[in-house]
Amino acid sequence: MAVAIGAGAAVVARALLTRLLLVKLRSDVRALNAGDHEPLLSRYAPEAVLRFNDGNHRWAGEHRGKPAIDRFLRNFVAAGIQGEISELFVAGPLWRLTLIVRFDDAATGPDGTELYRNRTVLLVRTRWGRIVAHDDFYEDTGRISVLEARLRALGVQAVS
Repeated sequence: MAVAIGAGAAVVARALLTRLLLVKLRSDVRALNAGDHEPLLSRYAPEAVLRFNDGNHRWAGEHRGKPAIDRFLRNFVAAGIQGEISELFVAGPLWRLTLIVRFDDAATGPDGTELYRNRTVLLVRTRWGRIVAHDDFYEDTGRISVLEARLRALGVQAVS
């Protein structure tokens, strides 16, 4: 009986953890959508690495360390990209979690024209509550290059 109660408590605790993480991440994305990348940036460890697909765009490649991730997020905000988290899966012990996040994003031009829309899966690894590795996997990486061309045509410069 005690084993069953313990197992039940563990299942409930994991469900609560997932729910709390989802609430926090959605709050960070709302702030990002409003132009404030600091809440999300604060989740990264100083030595974190964010990997994005290669290509001819401002987000390409590996972003190593918090200053590089800061620049990545400032470019995200400057481009007017709006994101939404629809699902979250969590695995591993509290001190070393792995998160899989379904993240959809889109950008609209000043005249209301849709510039970009994509579906993404983020693979995030944490250590003691801080993001240490973040990999983005896009449904269509070509859309990012198209967005880059549209942003340049609109005069939206990359943050350096």
